[in-house]
Amino acid sequence: MKSWRGHSFRLTSVGCYAALLLAVFSIPLPLLGQTTGPVHKVAGSLFQTSDRCIACHNGLTTPSGQDISIGFNWRPSMMANSGRDPYWQAGVRRETIDHPESRAAIEDECSICHMPMARFQAKMAGHEGQIFAHLPFNPKKDEDRLAADGVSCSLCHQITKDKLGTRGSFVGGFVVDTTKPKGERAEYGPYKVDAGHARIMRSSSGGFQPTESEHIRKSEICATCHTLYTQALGPQAKIVGELPEQMPYQEWLHSGFRDNQSCQSCHMPVVEDAVPVTPVFGEPREGFSRHTFVGGNFFMLRLLNRFRAELGVEALPQELEAAASRTIDFLKANAVAISIDRVDLRADRLEAVITVRNLGGHKFPTAYPARRVWLHVTVRDRNNRAIFESGALEPSGLIKGNDNDANATRYEPHHREIASPDQVQIYEAIMADASGALTTGLLNAVKYVKDNRLLPRGFDKRTADKDIAVQGDAAQDPDFGDKGDSIRYAIAMGDAQGPFQIEAELWYQPISYRWAQNLRPYDAFGPRRFVGYYETVSPSSGIMLVRSTAAR
Repeated sequence: MKSWRGHSFRLTSVGCYAALLLAVFSIPLPLLGQTTGPVHKVAGSLFQTSDRCIACHNGLTTPSGQDISIGFNWRPSMMANSGRDPYWQAGVRRETIDHPESRAAIEDECSICHMPMARFQAKMAGHEGQIFAHLPFNPKKDEDRLAADGVSCSLCHQITKDKLGTRGSFVGGFVVDTTKPKGERAEYGPYKVDAGHARIMRSSSGGFQPTESEHIRKSEICATCHTLYTQALGPQAKIVGELPEQMPYQEWLHSGFRDNQSCQSCHMPVVEDAVPVTPVFGEPREGFSRHTFVGGNFFMLRLLNRFRAELGVEALPQELEAAASRTIDFLKANAVAISIDRVDLRADRLEAVITVRNLGGHKFPTAYPARRVWLHVTVRDRNNRAIFESGALEPSGLIKGNDNDANATRYEPHHREIASPDQVQIYEAIMADASGALTTGLLNAVKYVKDNRLLPRGFDKRTADKDIAVQGDAAQDPDFGDKGDSIRYAIAMGDAQGPFQIEAELWYQPISYRWAQNLRPYDAFGPRRFVGYYETVSPSSGIMLVRSTAAR
């Protein structure tokens, strides 16, 4: 028994036959009991919402019985919920308040990758993309349905090879062919589709022609929306600088992963068995990629689940929780490693060297600069009494001892040695505006004063382009590089007696305390709502990824 938008159905042979009838004769889905909502016509003839695709691409399982349905994997992802993301909505509202004369341009720019289909349609109609005009989403309006569908099937699978990998393709500069008439527009996939199945898909999808192309498996297609340059605005909307806001593709290109692992190989892991991609006469295919889009934002997935009614979330509660758990498991297994390399006793001090290594193909934490990773280190004496602790996470979401959490005008530097509990090793990107003041406003930021995020294997910080360069003291730290970061802890023991136990944990927050709190002064619905959400769930805003212990 499967479920879609709260309605249950069974994909038996009858269900497959019904889906085939839908494909050939365009029978509306409600008549077949496949969904509770209406089938949406082609909106402006360019895109379809995902329900038209999911009818034939759910009900997929591996030989062992694991559900790998495209729709059920995609709809609890951040891709599917990009337009519902309350933090993004709050951030855009903040930017329009900071730069009111540029409000229309800001909404247009920020909708490129979060509401891409609605925005693309708007540009084709000769006007700018909007965000708040779509909220709350009205299911009776085509443009709102496209906005709510986020990064959806007929967006990604219509992106052509044109410009991929070039600067022109970044910041949502993907190319969709608008010249072909309905019935001839290509939807790209990794498999060759025979004429009979192509006719079925063309009929059921509203006119798309399945087309084999390997570019759909390339990292460059992901880079179109995950490479972001942000232009800083001054008075009278004058552009005063540019910030390389998110650069995972460029970091990957500069790493040792570029020749053997693509974005999709990690974030859309391949099913080991040959499986059909549709239960409607689908033949087994090798190399099928799961549409889980596993990333790093477990916090937002759980927040979307908790406030699902207010945010109009369509994924089922158990799907979102499974996606959040899958994200946490992915991070713990694939993101980082930690080791305590040496522990020595010298007079009245305990000295330890702790090394943290990035296991992924780009900097970690990745992309959006609200994310941070830090070391929580504790030393206990023979009576299990804590004689030292650095980096404890408070229930409010702040890190104890972090200068930036305590004071928005300061930040915690990169440390080579830590000797005091008020020093914390935090791997993060800290932005500043044209005057040098710290900011979490993307349209105020012109540079990073600190970027010591962990480097991927093969990343040479000496030759890295300025857009992905290490910033701050980490750039000169000889123990910070592509093999990890080694930090020396020198801890005064006082009258404590050994043996001593040292525990090192690496913690991660997708949305850090300062980035949430800096929304507090904005008296508008989006920022107020998100700050309220954050405070409600802040104790679960961070997770421990890895741990290492040693005794001396």
